[in-house]
Amino acid sequence: MLTYTHHNNEITLNHLNQTVHLKGWAAKVRNLGGLIFIDLRDRFGITQLVIKPENPLYEQALKIKNEYVLDIKGVVIERESKNPNLFTGDVEVDVTELSILNTAETPPIIVANDTDALEETRLKYRYLDLRRPLMQNFLMKRHQITQAIREVLVGEGFYEMETPILGKSTPEGARDYLVPSRLYPGTFYALPQSPQIYKQLFMVAGMEKYFQVARCFRDEDLRADRQPEFTQIDIEQSFVDMEDIQGLIERIMKHTFKKVLNVDVATPFIRMSYQEAMERFGSDKPDLRYGLEIFDAKPLLNGVDIPFFQGKEHIRGLILEQGSTITRKRIDQYTDVVKKNHGEALAYLRLQDGQYSGSIVKFFNEPDLKQLPLKEGNIMFLVPGLFDHVSSALGALRIELGNEFKMIPENTYKFLWVVDWPLLEYSEEEQRFYAKHHPFTAPVDPEVLRNDPKNAMAKAYDIVLNGYEIGGGSIRIHRQEVQRLMFDTLGLSKEDINHRFGFFVDALKYGTPPHGGLALGLDRVVMLMTNTTNIKDVVAFPKTQSAKDVMMQAPSDVDAIQLDELNIKVGEVK
Repeated sequence: MLTYTHHNNEITLNHLNQTVHLKGWAAKVRNLGGLIFIDLRDRFGITQLVIKPENPLYEQALKIKNEYVLDIKGVVIERESKNPNLFTGDVEVDVTELSILNTAETPPIIVANDTDALEETRLKYRYLDLRRPLMQNFLMKRHQITQAIREVLVGEGFYEMETPILGKSTPEGARDYLVPSRLYPGTFYALPQSPQIYKQLFMVAGMEKYFQVARCFRDEDLRADRQPEFTQIDIEQSFVDMEDIQGLIERIMKHTFKKVLNVDVATPFIRMSYQEAMERFGSDKPDLRYGLEIFDAKPLLNGVDIPFFQGKEHIRGLILEQGSTITRKRIDQYTDVVKKNHGEALAYLRLQDGQYSGSIVKFFNEPDLKQLPLKEGNIMFLVPGLFDHVSSALGALRIELGNEFKMIPENTYKFLWVVDWPLLEYSEEEQRFYAKHHPFTAPVDPEVLRNDPKNAMAKAYDIVLNGYEIGGGSIRIHRQEVQRLMFDTLGLSKEDINHRFGFFVDALKYGTPPHGGLALGLDRVVMLMTNTTNIKDVVAFPKTQSAKDVMMQAPSDVDAIQLDELNIKVGEVK
């Protein structure tokens, strides 16, 4: 039996002259003037081993290379050259017994916090990448965060329950991942985009308080904070209103940040309407750690004839104080950011050394320029167009400037509830309404939904942290006639409703209680709490930006026999 007395981040001067039994990987092997030093690594940290030339194990030790797996015994001695950066840096272990449990080829990536490997290479050899202490810390923090969230929910009487992975395709939102059925040829299961309907059925079943660490799947384009499969802390509760759910989530966040990071989170969180968030920050997930707010610039331009501003519904802007160093080339790059985010154009004015300059300065006379809220060194950016387009463009520019000019303080956490959401959004292209969140979100007033759907408001709420949406939820529709009204407004026929949601509509007939909930994006929460900007860092085995698993080589072809069993014929790939 392999037994050990200590882990590799435990031994100090208090253990001098003790015999210890350690295990781990050879993180670094150095031969210095005949002395062999080995940094022995396990998931806790590093202990330095020393093998002297007179040691009978010396010849065996000469064979050891990086990433060999070792089992050693030895005596703790004081180091002559101490390392203040290591917890074990005052001591080393003089090896008396040595067993090489396994050898290792030279790894294709450096197994250390500082690695020069490309991301694709790291993902291909993810099992080696995860040996790096930095990566192990991400996963250990993920464990701690998950357990802290569980503690609050279990302590408040929630039951942890599971829902199926193989379910029915109910396409509303992102594309489903489909799984063909062998037993029922030509039919498909769908992997869950979320357990939404199932958790509501738990409320119909009278369970009252449910949660789940749920795996979810969405076939959508990827980005730095999104993966095709992800994890939600899924929560649902009966007989609640919005304030009840928000209070629960605030208690979860307060406990989790204190326990894992020893950070005190102030509650209650700020509440801000969707409309205010868009007006002030150009985003429904604003980062409140810095200012740089958007404002209505139209009143500043009264009497100023700027041709490409004429007839525009909105002209909005923001003012950057540190405008003196911005080059014309950089402004062209800002223009690209604006246009990629639905903005028509980017205009600017600058005050530097008492002189006004900029792309639209020629349209102003001196008195009009002096009425502008510009101080020495300031630059004002302006975008014309429709409200949503202007907001999106300036919101993206705000983020670009905030990062570039280092406006965002480190180790600061700003929570926000975005509330007062529109229930629906209208597609001019398809001439129909879509649910802003999902079709089971309760309207504030069903009569407004019936008579004026464009202005119907939702009992919905998103929780935002440092510019990221980390969760979203709502009070659900629990009355059958309101759910039917919602489906009708979305343009679903009776046949569509029965085919997609018939079982759920039936369930609403049998005494469904008022209920609501929220899903926290665990991956994003961990990403923010570990101060990384790449969600792949906190997912053990992630996909690339092109949705590939380069380690497993998935997706991949399958045998013709498997396709025949599923009655599937693969056509020519276009």
